[in-house]
Amino acid sequence: MSTPQTEPSGGILSPAYLATTLGTFAIIVLVAFENLAVTTVMPTLTDALDGRDLYALGFAAPLASGVVGMVAAGMVSDRRGPAMPLLVALTVFGAGLLLAGAATSMELFVAGRVLQGLGGGAATVVLYVVIGLIYPTTLQASVFASLAAAWVLPSLFGPAVAAVIADAFGWRWVFLGTVVLVALVGVGLARRVLGLPKPEQQPEHTSYAPLVWAVVAAAAVLGVRLVGDRVVLSLACAALVLYALTHLLPKGSLRLAEGLPSVISTRGFLAGSFFMAEGYVVLTLEEKWGLTPTVAGLTLSAVGIVWALTSWLQARMRRLGHTRAMTVGSLVIVLGLTLLTGAIWFEVNPWITGAVYVVAGAGMGFAYPRTGVAMLQASTDVDRGFNSAALNAADSMGGALSLALAGVVFSTVEAAGGDPFTAVYTFASVIAVVSVLAASRTAAYGTPDGAAH
Repeated sequence: MSTPQTEPSGGILSPAYLATTLGTFAIIVLVAFENLAVTTVMPTLTDALDGRDLYALGFAAPLASGVVGMVAAGMVSDRRGPAMPLLVALTVFGAGLLLAGAATSMELFVAGRVLQGLGGGAATVVLYVVIGLIYPTTLQASVFASLAAAWVLPSLFGPAVAAVIADAFGWRWVFLGTVVLVALVGVGLARRVLGLPKPEQQPEHTSYAPLVWAVVAAAAVLGVRLVGDRVVLSLACAALVLYALTHLLPKGSLRLAEGLPSVISTRGFLAGSFFMAEGYVVLTLEEKWGLTPTVAGLTLSAVGIVWALTSWLQARMRRLGHTRAMTVGSLVIVLGLTLLTGAIWFEVNPWITGAVYVVAGAGMGFAYPRTGVAMLQASTDVDRGFNSAALNAADSMGGALSLALAGVVFSTVEAAGGDPFTAVYTFASVIAVVSVLAASRTAAYGTPDGAAH
């Protein structure tokens, strides 16, 4: 694909970039809204569908299947450009919304979530490719900051809107009501993307092995929970996921090799720790303190505000190297999740519990966007699609595997008479500690300390 221009002709909202910026922002908002909406209504819908045993899978399934969509979209984008994979991705995402909203059993709901993951994951990778093609390097940090805001903006209104819709019309309309918006936004962005040239440089050989391994990884993540309470089988499935990832990520990612591999790994561990905590926070506040979904969702809204603010802050700290930004952000997440674990263990107060979770959100806003900028600076025309897919695969699979294992931890500890919520958040804290180590090893991918130029 052609290299993006080196000098900006304006900001990301200038006429040259406005349509692309608004379109990519809107798609991320819709995908993110569904993630937050599910967090809010999951306790309600699992009760309605008698599917509490598949609670964690409702979150993990789209993250796992998203890896398949990401790999496929990256492969196609490198060879044919981003237009066609974007249209297919949004169509599949819409189909998943329809199936989830019409589900009559938890199994069908999970199937709908699988389709949502396929489409949403593919769309995310295509958008990364679009950003690399259209925006100059000097604007990419601002673009990723805006996308970070798009991910967290639904936190401001998503939980409340989802709760109101569920109360007024039923939880199904949280999914069904989004389909038309997806279609409208997709058509608008497609008009801009269809004008992009096809790649000038292409990989010499096309291998479908990554796609096969993506399917294996997704199936193995689902297997972690579908094998039930057989802990040994669950761990075997988790091991298979890790083996499959060695074929999907840059060489050395799992052993935290310096440079790009650790950039990719940092993204995975950030997602694994934070999104595991997010998946259980509403259920924790409801079960332990009896809060309503609307009130419990205020915590997610507060996280959205803080995430957006710290993301805005780091985008303007251009002299701060990517490695340092990712390391500091990871340390803040460790602090937040450790305090959250203690607050739950001692049952101090629901508002204090929510407040310390917000601290972790600040760390994500600081570290998360820098992984995208670092990845693009380490990429070329030949591998931009692959690396974009790898970054997002690590993100989704990190969250999916952690959530699936969290389900095992939760059920095992609960059956033993312990506190399953404390156990889950302890697990999340441990994963966050690993993200600090990974972030500290990201410096050697091309510029001193990954500093933006």
